[in-house]
Amino acid sequence: MPNIIHIETSTSVCSAALSSDGVVQCHFESFDGPSHASLLGAYVKELMTFARDKSIRVDAVAVSSGPGSYTGLRIGVSEAKGLCFGLGVPLIAVPTLELLACTTLFKNYFEEDVLYCPMIDARRMEVYAAVYDNALNLVAPVEARVIDENSFADLLATRRVVFSGNGAAKCKEVIKHENAIFVDGIVPLATDMLALAERAFREKRFEDVAYFEPFYLKEFVATTPKHKVL
Repeated sequence: MPNIIHIETSTSVCSAALSSDGVVQCHFESFDGPSHASLLGAYVKELMTFARDKSIRVDAVAVSSGPGSYTGLRIGVSEAKGLCFGLGVPLIAVPTLELLACTTLFKNYFEEDVLYCPMIDARRMEVYAAVYDNALNLVAPVEARVIDENSFADLLATRRVVFSGNGAAKCKEVIKHENAIFVDGIVPLATDMLALAERAFREKRFEDVAYFEPFYLKEFVATTPKHKVL
């Protein structure tokens, strides 16, 4: 199995990991807020030191590709590209919502055939969301949704839907349906990227390091202060 460095910076959580032979060998993560710029470089440096000490040759770099935080994604992808150029290894993109769905599926067991709807918070009642089946096939495409009481009504009418991610928490009081299941505590982490990254490596699904960009979904809009400082 390949040796892969995994980078995840799509939300306020910053994490990085090194896997070898399908097992996480070393990892770092912070849940203390968006401090990716100051933490990620140090995490990667520690991972590379660990790899050299253990004589582990890095075969690829995997990065969470979005959607998510514009700044977080930009920092993560920039770090991943730098590693790929420096090490001469391929780049693997792991879709953030697919990662969340995979994590939810692996960490929870449901007897019946359910659908998985990971959500990333995108201000107010808007979320970035998609719907996957048990085989991680897309049932509903990745898109920005404004959540109300009728959201996902067509799917909920016939199937149980498992909602997870930091966008799902604010939807509990809005989506009131007996087929809606809310799972807490699911965040995108580098340590959970192994299965998707290794599958992409086996299938040789690599990105063009020079031209790859994160999937922001929505354009970044800079805001200006309402009051000028004199």
